[in-house]
This record gives sequence, C-alpha cells and structure tokens, in this order.
Amino acid sequence: MQGDGKNRLTVEIFGQQYRLCGRASVSHMRMVAGHVNDKMTEIAQHNPRLDTAKIAVLSAVNIADEYFRLRQEYEELLKLLQEDAKG
Repeated sequence: MQGDGKNRLTVEIFGQQYRLCGRASVSHMRMVAGHVNDKMTEIAQHNPRLDTAKIAVLSAVNIADEYFRLRQEYEELLKLLQEDAKG
C-alpha cells in the first residue's frame, strides 16, 4: 500500500496483465478480477470464434445483467422488510 491509502496490484485477466489501483482490499480486487476472468473464459469457451473485444463486451453485458437482477431482488427484499416492519 502506498502513502495515498490505495492498494495496487497486478492481475491477469484473459491472458493480459492489468495494474489495479483502488481503496478496496487486495483480496476484493483479486476476487473482482477473477470474476471478470472467469466470465470471459466462460464466454470464450462457448463462442470460440469471437475476438477478445467482443468477449469483453459480452462479459460486461452478462455481469451488468447479474448486477441489475441482484439489485432488483435486493430492492424487493427491502420492500418486504419495510412492509413487515409496518405491521
């Protein structure tokens, strides 16, 4: 960790090295990079003719879809909890 409070590490995503910098823990940044790598690898295995840029975009779309679905479920759970709290 540097004096600016940011963690820095190098990760490999889909065969390329990337230098990450952020306030999140090193383990969190590794987990995120691993998720992106796993998603890209999965998409590449099912679509061997796609180039890296298309694999990256499809991975981003899939991860965004996961995020929005989870956010919707979270909001629905919050609504249920608020309704239960009201009586």
